[in-house]
Amino acid sequence: MSITKRLVIAFSAASIAAGLCVPGVAGAAPTSTLPGTEHPVAQISLMKKLSALRTDIWVNSPSMGGKVKVSVLTPQNGTGRRSTVYLLDGAGATGDVSDWITKGRAGEFFADKNVNVVLPVGGAGTFYTDWRKRDRKLGKPMWETFLTKELPPLIDARFNGTGRNAVIGLSMGGQAAFALAVRHPALYTGIASLSGCPPVAAPLNEGYVRTTVGRAGGDASNMWGPYGSSGWIAHDPTSNLDALRGKNIFISAGSGAVGPLDLDARPDGGIPKEAVTASGSALELAAYRCSMEFAWDLRTKGIAYTDGFRFIGTHSWPYWRRDLPVLWPTISRGL
Repeated sequence: MSITKRLVIAFSAASIAAGLCVPGVAGAAPTSTLPGTEHPVAQISLMKKLSALRTDIWVNSPSMGGKVKVSVLTPQNGTGRRSTVYLLDGAGATGDVSDWITKGRAGEFFADKNVNVVLPVGGAGTFYTDWRKRDRKLGKPMWETFLTKELPPLIDARFNGTGRNAVIGLSMGGQAAFALAVRHPALYTGIASLSGCPPVAAPLNEGYVRTTVGRAGGDASNMWGPYGSSGWIAHDPTSNLDALRGKNIFISAGSGAVGPLDLDARPDGGIPKEAVTASGSALELAAYRCSMEFAWDLRTKGIAYTDGFRFIGTHSWPYWRRDLPVLWPTISRGL
């Protein structure tokens, strides 16, 4: 049996199994008006400075229908105006702080980088997209509108932004990073996916997305429509690869093979370590196949990218933490 067939079979199996607040600065808070309308207006309603380098903000978002929490990291010795990096979580981030902070050590990594880092909270299972219909479990998120239209001008106004941005995501967030980039190419100079599956229109990849949304209790038909419908094509970056031409692109994933970092990892949430490792291995094998497929699509179109594909590695934070310094030289070029 060929390697490709073995990867596809393994991916199919994995898809089936995986299934203190204080007022803001005095004066008018920055606002963001949706294009072509006078109202509604997004506004920072609350800010809390947790440390010299981290501020949490709450944004009144008309598109999301309420307040959205966002953490913002600023540099230790930053001067002047700064570009902004958006960091998107994976589907398993269910806390009230981004996993990039609590597990990814983003604060440590970006402390000496002269950029703002924006980490939205609460996107688990949503693919950071605008949902077509209200879902019984996940509601009707409108993340794309929030992340591309409402939030950037607020960040630039409050945190001295330049208007230049990059977006980095892991797993579910890796797909979202590329989907947002091809749908809003003028907004981002760089895009990175860590252990993600950017293309979603093919049946196998659509099955992966549906399984991921299902694990969060949602129905992906409420997100992009029925199987094989136009909504899936519209959010598949391979449908508009030319929008990525000239961008600083990074893609990485591990083969799923267990390595030393897995052996040293601590059990998560009381789940036996062996079960966590087995699940992470299967999920990463799936992401590896899908990321390689996407890299091939880019290569076929003559679109330059940098890859960080690894011979070992599972779907877990020890590897993603190591990916940050690897991807940074590529992503930082446009910032």
